[in-house]
Amino acid sequence: MSDAPIRVVLADGQRLFRSGLGLIVDSQEDMTVVGEARDGGEALAVIDATRPDIVLMDMWMSPMNGLDAMKALSESGHDQHKDDRKGLSRASPPKVIMLTALELDRRSLEAIRYGAGGFLLKDSTPEFVIEAVRTVHAGNTVLASHDLTALLDIPAEPVRPVPPEYATLTERERRVFAAVVQGASNAEIADELCLSESTVKTHIGAILRKLGLRDRLQVVTYSYENGLGPPRRDAKRPVKGLRDRSYMQSAS
Repeated sequence: MSDAPIRVVLADGQRLFRSGLGLIVDSQEDMTVVGEARDGGEALAVIDATRPDIVLMDMWMSPMNGLDAMKALSESGHDQHKDDRKGLSRASPPKVIMLTALELDRRSLEAIRYGAGGFLLKDSTPEFVIEAVRTVHAGNTVLASHDLTALLDIPAEPVRPVPPEYATLTERERRVFAAVVQGASNAEIADELCLSESTVKTHIGAILRKLGLRDRLQVVTYSYENGLGPPRRDAKRPVKGLRDRSYMQSAS
């Protein structure tokens, strides 16, 4: 395991907010701020120059907002995958935590689709911010439980035909899929379905592989966009624990 600090870039249009966030990050021995940006365009240039591990990026900067920057990073990730197949070298895009002062909405689902590792409200505590950086750096996802509820409460679009890849899931994988959408941990899914946690992890890995998804947040987005259930926390048998727990979960 590397002892190198987590390299962080801060992207936000407000200098005072960036300064405060920088003090929080630099106060940790295992983290360091390597760059700052005032909008999405600057963020892309700083990311290219500094090669950070994590980017804390405001969704609503201008003139280029964080969502458009996230899309550009996603496209660069696809380009990297093509280069890897050709044997060419290209640095991997960093993991991104989106910052917002607003309730999550349909644009938040777009950010997840583009690869965002989580969301933080701008009034989050310093402790939550630090834990979020470590969580996402470790390959997991972060979302406060009330934010997950907000995502699930976004008015659904017209139901689309069930994607053919979803039909390849087994009945048990579909039950695990539904529990993940409701924010359940591996332990809670194991308890609900009378399985071991290792079996749950195996099922989640199979779900991600079959559906071509990266992590649990993308499972939530996939469910919402395709009208799959249960899409809301107020379903008949909500998985216990969602209300009082932050959604910091491993990909599998």
